[in-house]
Amino acid sequence: MKTAIVFYSLSGNSRYAAEKMGLRLHADLIPLTPKKAYPDSGFKKFFWGGKSALMGDKPQLESYDFDQSAYDTIILGGPVWAGTFPPPLRTFVEDNRAVLGEKRLAAFFCCSGGPGKVLEKFKAFLAPGRLQHEMILIDPKDKPSDETESRIDTFCDGLL
Repeated sequence: MKTAIVFYSLSGNSRYAAEKMGLRLHADLIPLTPKKAYPDSGFKKFFWGGKSALMGDKPQLESYDFDQSAYDTIILGGPVWAGTFPPPLRTFVEDNRAVLGEKRLAAFFCCSGGPGKVLEKFKAFLAPGRLQHEMILIDPKDKPSDETESRIDTFCDGLL
């Protein structure tokens, strides 16, 4: 069984978590990069990211290498923006919806404050009952802790 971790990361927390899981699961990492980058600091970061997430934008993505037939399990992840999931993840799911329907799915999201209703919204977007495992992390790169490492280990154990 082969696993892909498809993720978007702006500040590095989601990348950190994806890399940790990738090592533990021997998974392939597939980072998503929008063709037009989001601002990564100051007020613009929160304004444009939040607006884009709330409006359900689907940004164009740089090409990524995703051989759907190679994977049984796909982990989707990214930051929480305005209580929901990031637009690059929306684009990936919509572009690959038919294939994702045949795979075992899990998701993780990273946030600084509360996660809002990100899992509820993501589950509804995918289709109810599609996620087999889920995880929320609070600033895993910026505020590393034993608890975060334990949560990642538990999440990965559930996928083995």
